[in-house]
Amino acid sequence: MIETRMKELIEILNQANYNYYVLDNPTITDQEYDKYLRELIKLETKYPELKQENSPSERVGGTVIDSFNKIVHEVPMMSLSNVFNESEIINFDDKIKKEVPNPSYVMELKIDGLSVSLLYKNGKLVRGATRGDGVTGEDITHNVKTIKSIPLTLNRPLDIEVRGEIYMSKKSFNDLNEKRIKDGEEPFANPRNAAAGSVRQLDSSIAASRNLDAFLYHLPGAEKYDIHTQSDALEFMKSLGFVVNPNIKLVHNIDELLTFTNYWTDHRDELPYEIDGIVIKLNDLNSQKKLGFTAKYPKWATAYKFPATLVLTKLKDIKFTVGRTGQVTPNAILEPVILMGSTISKTTLHNEDYVIERDIRIGDTIAIKKAGDVIPEVVKVIEERRDGSEIPFEMTKVCPICGSMLVRKEEQAAYYCVNEHCDAKKIEGLIHFVSRNAMNIDGFGDRIIEDFYNMGYLKSVVDFYNLYKFKEELMELEGFGEKSINNLLESIENSKKNSLERLLFALGIRYVGNKTAKILAQNFKDMNNLSKQSFDDLSKVKDIGDVIAKSVVDYFNNENNLKIINDLKELNINMKYLGTDVLTETEFSGKTFVLTGSLENTTRDEAKEIIESLGGNVTGSVSKKTDVVITGANPGSKYDKAIKLGITIWNEQEFIDKVNEYK
Repeated sequence: MIETRMKELIEILNQANYNYYVLDNPTITDQEYDKYLRELIKLETKYPELKQENSPSERVGGTVIDSFNKIVHEVPMMSLSNVFNESEIINFDDKIKKEVPNPSYVMELKIDGLSVSLLYKNGKLVRGATRGDGVTGEDITHNVKTIKSIPLTLNRPLDIEVRGEIYMSKKSFNDLNEKRIKDGEEPFANPRNAAAGSVRQLDSSIAASRNLDAFLYHLPGAEKYDIHTQSDALEFMKSLGFVVNPNIKLVHNIDELLTFTNYWTDHRDELPYEIDGIVIKLNDLNSQKKLGFTAKYPKWATAYKFPATLVLTKLKDIKFTVGRTGQVTPNAILEPVILMGSTISKTTLHNEDYVIERDIRIGDTIAIKKAGDVIPEVVKVIEERRDGSEIPFEMTKVCPICGSMLVRKEEQAAYYCVNEHCDAKKIEGLIHFVSRNAMNIDGFGDRIIEDFYNMGYLKSVVDFYNLYKFKEELMELEGFGEKSINNLLESIENSKKNSLERLLFALGIRYVGNKTAKILAQNFKDMNNLSKQSFDDLSKVKDIGDVIAKSVVDYFNNENNLKIINDLKELNINMKYLGTDVLTETEFSGKTFVLTGSLENTTRDEAKEIIESLGGNVTGSVSKKTDVVITGANPGSKYDKAIKLGITIWNEQEFIDKVNEYK
C-alpha cells in the first residue's frame, strides 16, 4: 500500500538522521538518503492527503510566510554574565562555594550562533522560536524544520521544550560565501551572521539551502522528567533524538575547570564550527534553584569569553565615509586577512585624533584584533617594518561626497559635513528609516536604496510612500520582478500602521534612540502634541535630559522637518502612539555606569544623557555596585579601582559602538 510505503520511508529517513547527527554513526550513504527522500516527495506530491505534518520532506523547505509572528516565552530566555580571565573564573567559583559546598560544573562550548527554543507536543515539533529580547521572540518554525539535526519527531511522545543554538559550520559558511561572491552578492561577515540571516528568511527554501545545524543544551522544567542535574538533562535530551555537543565535560574542582577552559582556548580553531567561549554551569539543579537569578542573569552559570586574537596585515589606503549625521570617518582599507573566522578587509579608524595619536600611515603593517570578538580594531603600528615609503595621514577638510567644507564641533574629535543636501547623508538617512528598529520595511538592502536614490526614485523618506506610482518602471529593473516589487510595496504600506515611537526613531532626531523615542511617544501620545513641547516641558520628563530636550526642540523648529512630517501625515502614516511595540532591553538597562578621563567625541553631560536614555544610571564613584566604567584619556584612580574590583571597563570607542546599536 502507498501509505505503508510512505511510513516506511519516513522511518528510514528519520533513523538515518538520528544515526548521523546524534550517534555520529551513519548507516546509509548520502546517495541512498537522497534516493529515499526523492521517492517520498514523489509520493507526497501524488498523494498530498497522505503527507504527514512533520514529514522529512519539510527539510527541503519551500514554505513561505508573510511575516514573523511574535512568541512569548513561558520561561524567559535569559543571557549569561561574562568573565574574561582566570581570576574572574576563580571569583565565580568562590561565590558558588559560599552557597554550595563542593560544587560540580558542566563545561560546555559556547557555540557562536543564535539561541532557539523548540516546542514539541506529543513528540511532534510544533514551534521553533528565536530568543528575541528574552521575553518575546519570533516564530521561525518553517525554517527550523529544514535543519536536519533538529528532530521533527522525538523518540518518545512527550510534551517538552528544549533550548539550544542554531549555527553554521565553517565549511557551510565558506561554501555559502563562495557562492554569494560568484553571484555578485556581498559575502557574510561571519558564520553567526550567516546563520542569523538564514533563520530570518520568509522563504524556508533559502534556510534549507544553507545547511544549518543545531546543538541543544538546556531543558526548562527538567524536574518534570525526574531529572536533577544538568549532565543528566543533556543525556536525556540526547536519548530523545537531539544533538548534544560531544565536547562537554563534568568537572569537580577549579583545577579541572581551568584545565578544560585552557585546552579549548588553545584548540578551538580545530573545531568544524566557531565558538566564542566556554559556558560554566552548576551541575546540581536544586542548587541552581537555590542560587536563583539576578535581574538579567542566572547566578549559577557564566560564560568565559576568549581573549581577542591579533593578526598583522598591510594598511593599503585610508578612505573617508559620511554617516547619516554628517560625521566623516576615516576607514582603513586592508589587505584581506582572516581574523577569528572572518575575512577582514576594512575597519574604522574612528577620527583624526585616533589616527594621529597612533601615527597610523598608509602602507604601514598594523596589528588588528576583534574587540569583544566582534568589531575589528587597529591595536598598533609595527614601526620596525617601515621602509620609508609610508604616507602620513592627513584628515580631509572637505566632504568626500559633496565637497563641502567640514566643521569640527567644539569638544569633539569628529568632523561633520553640514551640507543638508549631501547625497551620502541622505542615503544613510534613508537606510536608517527602513531599518528593523525604525519603520521595519523589509526588502530594502543598502544597495537597493542607493540605486533607487541615484535613479531618482528616492530623495527623501516621503518618497518611500510614493514608490507605488513607479511600479511598472521598477519591475523592469534588473533583479526585480512583480512578486518582489509587490512584497516591497506591501511592506511599505504595512509600515504606515506603526506606532509613533518607530516613526520618531526613523526620522533620525539626534540622540533619540529607540528607547527615547518610546518615552517621548508614551508621554506625548501624538506627533502634533510632541512638536509643540518646549524645552522645559521635555526636560521634566523622566530620562529626557537637557541634551535630548534641546535636540528635539531644534528638530521641530526646522521648517524642512515639519514639511516632511506633514507630507507623511497626508500619506496616512500613523502619527499616534498605539502602545503595541515592546521596547527591546538594551545592554545599558538597569546598569550603573561611571565616567572617568577625558572623552574625545562627546562631553560628560552628553554621555550621561545618552546612557540614561538607554536605561542606565550614572554615578560619580566606583564601588562594588558599579557595572561598567567608561574611560577616556588619563582615567586616573577610578580606573585603578575598577581594575582592582574586577569591574567591566569600556573605552570610549566601545561605548560609542554599543550606543550606535540602539540609534
